[in-house]
Amino acid sequence: MPETAPLCRDGEGPPGTGGVPDPAAAADRPQAGAHLAARAPLTALRRLGTGPRGLTEAEAEERLARYGENAPPEWHTPSLPRRLLRGVRDPFTAVLLCLAVVSTVVGSLGTAAVIAVLVSVSCLLRAGGELRADRSVAGLRALVAGTVTVLRRHHAAEREPGAREVPVGDLVPGDVIRLGPGDLVPADVLLLRATGLVVHQAPLTGESQPLAKYVAGPAEPPPDGDTRLFEQPQLCFQGSSVVAGSCTAVVLATGSDTRLAAGHRHRRPARSGYERSVHRVAWNLVRFMLLTPPLALAADAAVSGRGVEILPFAVAVAVSLTPEMLPVVMTAVLARNAVALARDRRVIVRRLPALHDLGAMDVLCLDKTGTLTEDRPVVDRAVGPDGTPDAEVLRWAAVNALWTLQLAETPVPDALDEAILRAAACSEPAGRDEEYEGVAAVPFDPARRLSTAVVRTPGRLGTHTLVVKGAVEAVLERCALEEPEREALRERAARWADDGLRLLAVATAERPAPAPGKNYGTADERGLTFAGLVALRDTLTTDAPEALRALREKGVEVKVLTGDHPGTAERTCRELGLDPAGGAVLTADRIDALDDRQLAGAAQRATLFARCTPHHKARVVAALRAAGRTTGFLGDGVNDLAALRAADVGLCPRDAVATVRESADVVFGERPFAALDETVTAGRRSGVSLASYLRVALSSNFGNALAMLVAVLLFPFMPMLPAQVLLQNLFFDAAQLTFAFDRHGPAALRAPAPLRPGEILRFVTVFGVLNAAADMATFAVLAATVRGAAGEAGQALFHAGWFTENLLTQAMVMVLLRTRGRHRHRGRPGPVAWAAVLLALTGLLLPLTPLGPALGMVPALTPVSYALLAAVLGLYGAALAVAVRHYGRRLATGREGIGLAAGRGVGGRQP
Repeated sequence: MPETAPLCRDGEGPPGTGGVPDPAAAADRPQAGAHLAARAPLTALRRLGTGPRGLTEAEAEERLARYGENAPPEWHTPSLPRRLLRGVRDPFTAVLLCLAVVSTVVGSLGTAAVIAVLVSVSCLLRAGGELRADRSVAGLRALVAGTVTVLRRHHAAEREPGAREVPVGDLVPGDVIRLGPGDLVPADVLLLRATGLVVHQAPLTGESQPLAKYVAGPAEPPPDGDTRLFEQPQLCFQGSSVVAGSCTAVVLATGSDTRLAAGHRHRRPARSGYERSVHRVAWNLVRFMLLTPPLALAADAAVSGRGVEILPFAVAVAVSLTPEMLPVVMTAVLARNAVALARDRRVIVRRLPALHDLGAMDVLCLDKTGTLTEDRPVVDRAVGPDGTPDAEVLRWAAVNALWTLQLAETPVPDALDEAILRAAACSEPAGRDEEYEGVAAVPFDPARRLSTAVVRTPGRLGTHTLVVKGAVEAVLERCALEEPEREALRERAARWADDGLRLLAVATAERPAPAPGKNYGTADERGLTFAGLVALRDTLTTDAPEALRALREKGVEVKVLTGDHPGTAERTCRELGLDPAGGAVLTADRIDALDDRQLAGAAQRATLFARCTPHHKARVVAALRAAGRTTGFLGDGVNDLAALRAADVGLCPRDAVATVRESADVVFGERPFAALDETVTAGRRSGVSLASYLRVALSSNFGNALAMLVAVLLFPFMPMLPAQVLLQNLFFDAAQLTFAFDRHGPAALRAPAPLRPGEILRFVTVFGVLNAAADMATFAVLAATVRGAAGEAGQALFHAGWFTENLLTQAMVMVLLRTRGRHRHRGRPGPVAWAAVLLALTGLLLPLTPLGPALGMVPALTPVSYALLAAVLGLYGAALAVAVRHYGRRLATGREGIGLAAGRGVGGRQP
């Protein structure tokens, strides 16, 4: 629509639109609403197809159908079938499904059935856990506000609109609304009228200082991605709240078109740290598995010429390489800890793998406002002109706050006035506030940056006292001071501001009572007597200092990312026990001057990042991840969304804005810092259990596969029948389920527990070869003691001997490779130890049962054979213990670790 189009009558839009803006015009779309701020209010009303009297009910209904409900954007909750399909995309699950298909093709239906059961159990556990978490989060969802006052008419002919309360979800672009103190802004709006309006925008910008809003003339706003958009005086945004004053405004954008929803344009990285690690391990195994059947076939063809007859055995060997129970164990471990957190700490884990990322986390980035500090400043000091403490300064500031509040009819004080009144009530005796009577007030004005209260002393006629309070520079300009004195006060204020204090200047003046009918104005705010300064500081969240200290003791580095002034942020860091002086304090302009590589190095050294926009926060988090750190981010406002999604794991409190709750991986209860330590510990328990499982499963499986491939070359018969391979694999897998219930000593949870693929593969290679060596020794014993090993009876004896030895070595591996000795849980044997005992008994007794002959095993080894096998097992156990001790010392000297020492701690690079 051209800007010169005629102004529509109230309730009418351009011709042919039925009162609704032309969809062909870009500016008429709600997402372009911010650009309407560049136009005069009447022009904006015309472009929205509305007027000062608002919409009719019919127009509102039509627009609601067109634009949809005005609700915070919520992630679509996937159905259970979709969650199951998403679980299939896990790399190990996909590998298992491929092996099931191959097994079916070669006729190994038993193998295919076992794999199908494992995959189904894993996907159901994971989908069920995430579905419960999503339902819990759904219970936290709430609209930004319940109802809002809207001006609407029943029909276009009605002259005066009626002010009515309607649900926030029914708001549409073009509605004219009224807001007062304490109201939440329900949509993105353009001010039409405003009286003393002050808005709190910390959930959007991170700035804890409320911002004055007023009707401004046309001015081109900055780009939508620029946070200066929030500084536009004529615009208020969904998610902010009215601190003081009142206004009438027109709705520009609702629902998913608001700036509150803009955070959804950011996408979470494709994979978190845990997912990257699992994918690396998985694809290395896939490569080896793809090589195994061709190698087995080629080796057997070269030695015995059996060819495809050995294909089922080759497939069974490939299956034995895969940690089939990983999806089940992983999901059971994560779900068990997630359920415990929800029950004991009221912490909702929305994405189960995020629990492992929490355990691997070695750096936590935090927003300051609303997270580390409450939106409730407190008075730090009040000083006179000479810098010495002066209680009279605080008293005058309280007089200004009290009478401005009452006479300007703003029933809700802003945070600074509330802090001053609270401090004055504690320091003044009862009744001192009745010492003066209010006469008049000139409320805060963003141009003047101060407010004035006019009071008089009862019984003292003809004289009034002006009490002025506001920004230091604004008050000093109005005081009768010599320039050197004024400059000295500016320097003192600047030093205190750099030290993190917020300053208000207070001045007074005696004035003759004006003639009747004459009001006080800004002209009276001259020639003032400077009274002093009131300094305020942020209030720390109660649990924050202790929680952050516990995190540092556990090897998690803490970094603060804030939009606040560097001085304010530095003071907060010092009070929390974080020393920003230990590394450079990076501000937004310095971050902009660094490329990604330089920022990665600078971010490692810095503790505090100040004056950050959402873009800067996301860059810092991404830089830390690029440097190999497993990074978490804890925030509660829309300005934190980009960083929250750039992190490996995003965390938020339950009172965070709706969009943040829907985006976070972990949602804390009412006191996030009280539960943070236990949540990290639960994540580490998960990480150590998973690392233990992978060590045991992969090293044993690799050793067995290697031994089987060698046995194909050494013997003219299959060393173990495919059914026997799958059965012993099934017993071993069942025993490993107990890793989901494993207990770990405090030492194992002292440092981050990341999954390090490179070190895992090296560990598996070393201990897998050691396992294969034990199998080779078993082959030698059996070949030397079993008569007629090549015959049918001899093969049955050979199979029985190796089957027993295999399960016994796997039981030893479960106990010895689970964790280093000093990290074990002291006390009675845990579930893993009991499972190892049962596994060993199964290996000893199964060949003696009637099931043994049915599986092709004959328990008729000679006593010499059993004695030699016992010697092999003893030597293997001793070698395993020595190797584990050597490996532990290697980790203790600072080399790479995977979880034997529960990770390397802060700063470890992930291969």
